[in-house]
Amino acid sequence: MTLIGLDDSDSRERGMCTTYLAVRVAEAVRAAGGTVERLVLVRLNPAVEHKTRGNAALCVHTDLAVDEALSIARKAVDALAAIDDPRTNPGVVVAPGETTSEPVVAFSRRAVREHLALADAEARIDAAGYRHAEWGNARGLIGALAAVGAWQSFDDPTYEHISYREADRRGTPREVDFDSLVAAADWGYPDAWDTVDHGESAMVCVPHAPGPILHGVRGDDPGVVRAVAERIESEPVERAALFVTNQGTDAHLRDGTIEASEDGRSYRLDGRVSGSPETRQGGHVFFELDDEGATMACAAFEPTKRFRDRVRALRVGDELTVCGEVSEGTLKLEKFAVRDLVTTEPVVPTCPDCGRSMESAGRGQGYRCRRCETSAPGKVEQPIERDLEEGWYEVPPCARRHIAKPLVRGGFDAPIHPEH
Repeated sequence: MTLIGLDDSDSRERGMCTTYLAVRVAEAVRAAGGTVERLVLVRLNPAVEHKTRGNAALCVHTDLAVDEALSIARKAVDALAAIDDPRTNPGVVVAPGETTSEPVVAFSRRAVREHLALADAEARIDAAGYRHAEWGNARGLIGALAAVGAWQSFDDPTYEHISYREADRRGTPREVDFDSLVAAADWGYPDAWDTVDHGESAMVCVPHAPGPILHGVRGDDPGVVRAVAERIESEPVERAALFVTNQGTDAHLRDGTIEASEDGRSYRLDGRVSGSPETRQGGHVFFELDDEGATMACAAFEPTKRFRDRVRALRVGDELTVCGEVSEGTLKLEKFAVRDLVTTEPVVPTCPDCGRSMESAGRGQGYRCRRCETSAPGKVEQPIERDLEEGWYEVPPCARRHIAKPLVRGGFDAPIHPEH
């Protein structure tokens, strides 16, 4: 087995897509007499600065000889990558053998959660004796090496079936029939997820950025995601491919504490709401979370839409687990779990005789009713109705990161309240 790792061939402005490059490499491998065992799509740390939206790297698993595999990958990058964009710096790493060394697998795991240096990637490539090629500043070697080790690092593989546009249609509005997409999504749910967002009437699987992708259907069952794609009525499909991925797995999250958290990483953090939710300019909602004196701002930004109402429903004293990326000291919420809800609040007591609110009897002297001369030692606890229940809440599909795990996939440690 030979592994062909690919990364950083696309551009935010000029389009292209590294998944498309991988598909074309796979086709060239077959044309050369080789076979393709699988296509692997790994989403790397979503907090990395130098990335396009999904921060994906790809690997083609084939039986072709290393030298021929490298030659094919070089030619594909030269022909297809957006190398005229100075921010696009492709990398190719070709490794012999289906299994890679533990340092490379560890590198792949770290690439999903950390910021890695090019020098580290180059040192590991050299130590392993892998063949490689690079363009521009060679930054793509980081993701390409991570892709080589990705298959062995996956703990919970999922799938995506991607359909591509005909070349002369790229750059024009995508033609996808909304009703057929909704029907296909409902047919495949929950084995296929995040295909549409019913609450926002959004076609989640259809990208908006320039590039060759027409739609990509994700899920737990490869047969279902393929069938959902085939049920969608759209413009002609040029070609399609199935990828095994780490999407929808929360592989980017690490358990941590507020005090020890760092920017550029994603966490699960426990704490207690210590500041009431506040809606700020632009519709973003912030609140403060406290854990034994260490505090952190948590934010639900405007693109998370109705999820912000869940955040607004929080109260000081609620105990939570929050998940998301930390940036400039603020956690960008992807989901949260209510562990314990505040269900009462202190109120001024009412007079048991006349039913009117009592008045303060003076500092530290409790309350009294001037009319009936009754008294109470202090405020009393009154039950309050809450719009939340204990359990997990998540952003809607239209706002979900590729790597974030939808609640409908299950495996969570509390009741779930999934968005669909």
